[in-house]
Amino acid sequence: MPTNSTTKRSFLDRYFQFQENKTTLRTELIASFTTFITMVYIIFVNPKILGDAGMDSQAVFVTTALITGIACFLMGIIAKLPIALAPGMGINAYFAYVLVGSMGLTWQTGMTLIFMGAAGLFLLSLFRLRYWMISNIPFSIRIGVSSGCGLLITLIGLHNADIIVADPDTMVRLGDPTSIPFVLGSLSFLIVAVLAQRGWNASILLSFIIITIISLIIDPNVTYHGLVSLPPDISTVVWQLDFKHIFEISLVGIIISVMLINLFESSGTFIAVTDKAGLADKNGCYPNQQRSLYIDSSCSALGAAMGTSAVTAYVESATGVAVGGRTGLMACGVGILFFCAIFLSPLEKMVPLYATTGALIYIGVLMASDLARVKWDDLTEAVPAFVATIMMPFTFTITEGIATGFITYVLMKVCAGKFKDLTICSVVMAILFLARYIFL
Repeated sequence: MPTNSTTKRSFLDRYFQFQENKTTLRTELIASFTTFITMVYIIFVNPKILGDAGMDSQAVFVTTALITGIACFLMGIIAKLPIALAPGMGINAYFAYVLVGSMGLTWQTGMTLIFMGAAGLFLLSLFRLRYWMISNIPFSIRIGVSSGCGLLITLIGLHNADIIVADPDTMVRLGDPTSIPFVLGSLSFLIVAVLAQRGWNASILLSFIIITIISLIIDPNVTYHGLVSLPPDISTVVWQLDFKHIFEISLVGIIISVMLINLFESSGTFIAVTDKAGLADKNGCYPNQQRSLYIDSSCSALGAAMGTSAVTAYVESATGVAVGGRTGLMACGVGILFFCAIFLSPLEKMVPLYATTGALIYIGVLMASDLARVKWDDLTEAVPAFVATIMMPFTFTITEGIATGFITYVLMKVCAGKFKDLTICSVVMAILFLARYIFL
């Protein structure tokens, strides 16, 4: 016979196991709101970045909110984990400024490559190869890829505010310190950094608000467009994929790069957040692990199909966990709030591009901080990590950072006679990327 305590438990309590996870409905809702506030910046940053690739930024605003809501809701309902997902920073910049801006691909072809990389990640998850790859990819390469992405994002943030501009003699130089973008872009980063240091979880959001208000007053190019409206048409970006060129051998490296970036970002975040929530064991395993990987990778592909870049797990979920979030209800709550955000599309027009500078540079700081974990006294580890890191911003492409990182790692280990450090995965990747340079 069931006990009285069992029969009195609500459906939400039983489904999400509040008692077992030592949490309550109120705590989970507070955690939902906290997480939403810390990551809502993505609905403003993502449209600005993808808009630079020629996409309809208003439509991207809506699809960004939609895919985030869908991914969070599925993670909460099916995997029952306190992890929020949204279009990833790094991949979106790679798409807009490298694939489209530098390589000259159409945004439809570029988004198709993002879709194929996400589909590859789903296959790795389906055949349970995802964690095998993570465990066999050298630690120094993982650090180099993460840090290199951070520097590339920082470079883009500096460019968006004209803090760094092109120069025919010195390649780059300082922009005009008296210009509005320079001043307010610099101020946006200062606001984020100071508030984050003081423990404000919504530091990025507050930076957006402050800079936008100031720009409305002093920048004649920024105008008020209202706060709420019905969502605009999204058919201009949804399922606009172009598969005509994806089988060109020269593009295979891009697909692999996208897959690896998603692999590193999401897998690391899953382990970090579930560990903080007390859900992971000493080996990094956590409840409903395989389900979470299916949701993460399938939503990543869905995000590309919807024209809003690949989706990944957000480390900002840890802010919700810090205030007590322990179940999937936290993720569901975040999803519902993002669904509501689709009616705020007028705000996207009002936020100037330089207002994103603070967020981009701050994210770069967080990603580059992993360099402290590199074994700098071992050059067979330090050199590959350094090469992967610097090649991304200096070549303005993530693919070259990953490629040169793997090649340098294998060469350094072979020349040092450290054959035991080599894995099948690292050797195969180095050979593939080396063949790409030689034959393509």
